[in-house]
Amino acid sequence: MSALTIPDLAPEVLARLREQAAQHGRTLEEEARTILEQALPGFSGWVGANEIRQRLLATGRAFSDCADLIREDRDR
Repeated sequence: MSALTIPDLAPEVLARLREQAAQHGRTLEEEARTILEQALPGFSGWVGANEIRQRLLATGRAFSDCADLIREDRDR
């Protein structure tokens, strides 16, 4: 996991970030992460999910098609 340190961050900025995080029901770190991800052009939260899936596929793990599972459930 990566870490980011922001030296000399104004206390007012940190206080506003804490307030905004509380309003969104997130931790300070989650709020900062969300803001940074939204600020990056072309970034998608699926990028991380796809990386995890690729790592799991590399271990030989097989994944079922969820559409098939939904059809099976409907047919019950």
